[in-house]
Amino acid sequence: MAKHKLQRFAENETFKNLFQRSHFDCQNEPFPLRGRWHQDYFKNDNPIVLELGCGKGEYTIAMAQRNPNKNFIGIDRKGARLWRGCKDALEQEMDNVAFLRITIDKIAYYFAPGEVSEIWVTFPDPQLSSERKRLVSPRFVGYYRNVLPETGGVLNLKTDSEELYEYVLEVAPEYGWGMLENVKDVYAQDCDPILKEVQTFYEKMWLAQGKTISYVKIKI
Repeated sequence: MAKHKLQRFAENETFKNLFQRSHFDCQNEPFPLRGRWHQDYFKNDNPIVLELGCGKGEYTIAMAQRNPNKNFIGIDRKGARLWRGCKDALEQEMDNVAFLRITIDKIAYYFAPGEVSEIWVTFPDPQLSSERKRLVSPRFVGYYRNVLPETGGVLNLKTDSEELYEYVLEVAPEYGWGMLENVKDVYAQDCDPILKEVQTFYEKMWLAQGKTISYVKIKI
């Protein structure tokens, strides 16, 4: 397993669609694509959508395939996971996909204010013992505000955790997050087909265990 990881790390260095924090000193020098993702990477003005904690990138790639008029960037801190998504996107010659190997709390170093239009968080660790670590907590939403439009961006959460789902419903009114869509059970209710058509590795596992998959879409 360690040998495979080293091989993947080496191959990651060759991927033109992967940008790694180890290559940039963003606290002291501007990331070269910050504020220029449209012009210098995607070569278009289509909206930019982030998937945070994207893992192997299957959701990022599936959304990009279904939405050719949007640009998608998958973000994760694990290089071995990102290897799969980068490789798949390159093999399919997808020009509306990129990946970032960074920690989520540093996204403002990589995107200018208003540069991102929408964010997806798919099956995050619910962090039941620590609210501040939850990717949909007020703390993390504060990071997202730095890269979303001042008029409000969209945050999508898909989760198998009933506790995390209920938590978002509870804190949304308190922090002024507008509830655009609320689906308690994705597979039992009418909703956007992409919510059922695209399944991550973990989602398939949770469904096999009989867990309920929930979804909320909020404006922040």
